[in-house]
Amino acid sequence: MTVTLSPGLATLVQLEHIWRSGEAVKLHESARPAIDAAFELVAKASSGSEAIYGVNTGFGKLASVKIASNDTEVLQRNLILSHCCGVGDALEISTTRLMMVLKLLSLGRGASGVAWETIEQIEDMLEKGVTPVVPDQGSVGASGDLAPLAHMAAAMMGHGEAFYQGNRLPAADALAAAGMGGITFGPKEGLGLINGTQFSTACALAGLFDAWRNAVTTIVSASLSTDAIMGSTAPLVDEIHTLRGHAGQIAVASAMRDLMEGSEIRESHREGDTRVQDPYCIRCQPQVTGAAMDLLRFAGRTLEIEANAVTDNPLVLVDKGVIVSGGNFHAEPVAFAADGIALAISEIGAIAQRRVALMVDPTLSFDLPPFLTPEPGLNSGLMIAEVTTAALMSENKHLANPCSTDSTPTSANQEDHVSMAAHGARRLARMNKNLSVIIGVELMCAAQGIEFRSPLKTSGKLKDAMAAIRDQVPAIDQDRYMANDIARAAELVADGSLIANLGLAEFLADGGL
Repeated sequence: MTVTLSPGLATLVQLEHIWRSGEAVKLHESARPAIDAAFELVAKASSGSEAIYGVNTGFGKLASVKIASNDTEVLQRNLILSHCCGVGDALEISTTRLMMVLKLLSLGRGASGVAWETIEQIEDMLEKGVTPVVPDQGSVGASGDLAPLAHMAAAMMGHGEAFYQGNRLPAADALAAAGMGGITFGPKEGLGLINGTQFSTACALAGLFDAWRNAVTTIVSASLSTDAIMGSTAPLVDEIHTLRGHAGQIAVASAMRDLMEGSEIRESHREGDTRVQDPYCIRCQPQVTGAAMDLLRFAGRTLEIEANAVTDNPLVLVDKGVIVSGGNFHAEPVAFAADGIALAISEIGAIAQRRVALMVDPTLSFDLPPFLTPEPGLNSGLMIAEVTTAALMSENKHLANPCSTDSTPTSANQEDHVSMAAHGARRLARMNKNLSVIIGVELMCAAQGIEFRSPLKTSGKLKDAMAAIRDQVPAIDQDRYMANDIARAAELVADGSLIANLGLAEFLADGGL
């Protein structure tokens, strides 16, 4: 399957589908006239006498150096190769492909001056599965994601490395194996490819998509935990939340009411329960996760705009017949969005971890056995699983510190304020992985707790969730090797299978965001 995108109109739903499915992408043919017109304007300017940044000059601090017209191809080649300074691990193939798609969308707006053949090279690589090896460290998020995007552009030329059919190869070999060859960049094309926020934006979008899935799953885990400790559902009453008015809070409370409807466990202690109020981790779940989801939606709006934006420099304004320098490559909006996503991830995990701690503590868990094991003492049960969640919660708190405030000057002080969006966005994958484990352990604890309430049963929808959990993680009657159980529970969260059929359409339809 090939997805056809119209520049300026791509949606979060389309981008998440592309990221998760790995489908090929092409630009709609309607984009070509604007692309061709901009390319022609650049070609004309490159042979003129006027110095135009990046077309017939050097780059950055070397912008005052004029380049002869017969050296423009060498200029672009040198630009790409000299900027291939990325280090670290290779970016995931799915996110690298998303980065390439975002670059297509940006170039497709017809303000970058690249040739249609350059567009086709990216499209063909996406279709044939040639994915550049892009190191994940080296960008400060302005003047564009220079190093990561240079590795992408180098692979288009046949330099560097690329993945093809599961193998990591020299890029020239990968292209040849796919029946392709490297291309040569004309005036400004190399600069148009490496200026831009596509690395940061792709990583931020990937973080957003997984954070949303984690947030939806924690609605289920919190509902299970509430039943496990025989918590009150009074704090879920609709009027409480509508009186405050925040959309996320209202929606989370509504979803939890629906999930818990018909629970025998809850009905069994409506009378005679001496507890006046439950701890905040139970009582304030809609307020906390709802606020996090509102924050994710806000970040999503920013990233959707950025995904459709032209973010290279200089820009070709065809209608005015001019090429002008600006600063759209500065990724401050992406950095702020990434910082917001990180805060949401951290807080979702913080309150989930407190529910784990609540369930394993016999002084707080309303008659559940210590550490949710039937023979405490002989068995440690979920004691250290809770410690693991505490470790990951704390790690996420550290990772949630803002990156957008950590500017540092680069390029001989020409680029004297940078966004650090790449740092902010890249950490989200690690934070989401940690959060999936925290929620996975909460599911394990809640399942144990609910089973200790037998013969009372939970609600119909939560029974379905319990069945999905028990399909991956059997009940823990005696101590056993726990790492595999935790890994399977975390995968149940990460792959979205737990929430697929629980009536959470409001959060899942069209991506939910």
